[in-house]
Amino acid sequence: MTIQISAFRWVPPFAQGHVRDLRVRWALEEAGLPYEATLLSRDDQASHDYRAWQPFGQVPAYRDGQVEMFESGAILLHLARKSPALAPPDDAGQARTASWVLAALNSIEPFVQGLASIDYFHAGEAWTEQRRPQVVEMLDKRLGALSGWIDGKDYLDGDFSAGDLNMATVLRSVPDDLMTRFPVLAAYRSKCLARPAFSRALEAQMKPFREHAPAPTPSKA
Repeated sequence: MTIQISAFRWVPPFAQGHVRDLRVRWALEEAGLPYEATLLSRDDQASHDYRAWQPFGQVPAYRDGQVEMFESGAILLHLARKSPALAPPDDAGQARTASWVLAALNSIEPFVQGLASIDYFHAGEAWTEQRRPQVVEMLDKRLGALSGWIDGKDYLDGDFSAGDLNMATVLRSVPDDLMTRFPVLAAYRSKCLARPAFSRALEAQMKPFREHAPAPTPSKA
């Protein structure tokens, strides 16, 4: 069967282009593997059928006729075992790729999300004035360590891999004013996001958002 992934039919503008099915779409585009997206409404997320596929009602979930799974990082690792476009075929190369896929999720993304939570969901609240500098400091340390690793390299581990793909999607959410402190990372992010497969994946995610956008609310005279 054709690979199927789950994705949202529509999300608010601030989340468009950042939902995690983008990572799986990008990997499939890099690997040249055709797929179909099962688009979900809010009601679909809570349905018994979907919870049997993804227990938490999130996206993406994945199935290919033999394998059924969820969690974007796990799906990337599965695809990396299937395609040399996403990881070296040898055990050592697969292990290094897995390390970087998980490093993006565990060592960088929580700090990026912590800052995003303050800036997008708690903006203007009094407690953020003290907390935000602390969160920025912690993120700076992680980005500095990552920059030190990448400096002088094209990618995280030789050729482009699922590790770079995952890391680049995380770095997309780092505010530009912070990224300017790390020109090595800014150049690395730009290089990854310039790949044609990323453009195709992003357009594939954005297309249904445009098609299913809510009708504008009539203005009151």
